[in-house]
Amino acid sequence: MLQNPAIPREAAPGFAVMAPGASGPASRHPGAPAQRSPETAAADESAAVSRFGPGSVWRLGGPQGGRALAPDPFLVAGIVNVTPDSFYDGGVHATCEAAVAHGLQLARDGADLVDVGGESTRPGSDPVPEAVELARVVPVVRELVRAVADPAFAVDPACAQGLFPPSSTRPLVSVDTTRAACAAACLEAGAAIVNDVSACSVDPGLVDVLVQYRPGYVLMHSQGTPKTMQAAPAYDDVVDEVLAFFERGLARLVAAGLPEEHVALDPGIGFGKLATHNLELLRGLPRFAALGRPIYLGLSNKSLFQGLFGLDVSARGPVTMTATALCGVRGAHVHRVHDVTAARQGLALARELFFHRACADGAGRGAP
Repeated sequence: MLQNPAIPREAAPGFAVMAPGASGPASRHPGAPAQRSPETAAADESAAVSRFGPGSVWRLGGPQGGRALAPDPFLVAGIVNVTPDSFYDGGVHATCEAAVAHGLQLARDGADLVDVGGESTRPGSDPVPEAVELARVVPVVRELVRAVADPAFAVDPACAQGLFPPSSTRPLVSVDTTRAACAAACLEAGAAIVNDVSACSVDPGLVDVLVQYRPGYVLMHSQGTPKTMQAAPAYDDVVDEVLAFFERGLARLVAAGLPEEHVALDPGIGFGKLATHNLELLRGLPRFAALGRPIYLGLSNKSLFQGLFGLDVSARGPVTMTATALCGVRGAHVHRVHDVTAARQGLALARELFFHRACADGAGRGAP
């Protein structure tokens, strides 16, 4: 695992240490024995803080200046698809005006991030020409950055004052792209994050853009390309293989010059995985969180729910909300969703039920 050698893991950002004997979420687990040794109790409490405390700091650079995000314990990213063929809302926000209006509504609903994409990555999709992606995405990113910086912009008061307030009254904009040219243009336009489903494999020049601008970066696992990834995905142990992928990817990026604290990790639900693989990855979220980087998760309305429950896309909202809350408890920090309001409600409940003690002890904002 990569980390600054000068900072021991127990002192790393987002991983506060409980005092011996303190009570934490692990000690209230219904399956815990009535009597435990002090050593076992201390180990459980330390694990609980790592699992239930705030996420590690995610540093974001770019020409507009840098900042740091610390999931407390969650961040919500709203999805803006500027495409005619995305699986959930393809064509609905395909114009710049419609996409910007949708992105602003997601921001008012309490999105911490607004993620803009101009190329569908649904299974079986074909890539679009670079010029088309640039024409779709860059104007939307530029206008969203301008709009949320306007003094007239405001988050809905119900979000700003709730149990789980947004990380900022002015959300950040990210771009969902695999191309260096698109990433660079959007970073110049004010985007702060690059969300890349290819781990720099589609366009190796993207690494140079990341090193130059030092944005936040989402390193995602995928087996194959969107065109072929669902043909015959196979793993010996999907959790072990994705963990190894993250270790290699972090090492490669750090060696190239992008500090590890700029990277979030996405296991890539639905990207070259069968339903059984997706479920194993969701069960394995605590293992990914132990790498010390924010875990970014995109499972909103995905076909996993059709396979499990026979749900059409339009009927997957309630199970998406439930899964988002459950995965927050399991270790996911950043949740990429279509319905920001529903995600925030589910995560607010998870925060109160499972994170209240950690927050009250000073690891997060706390609740009255």
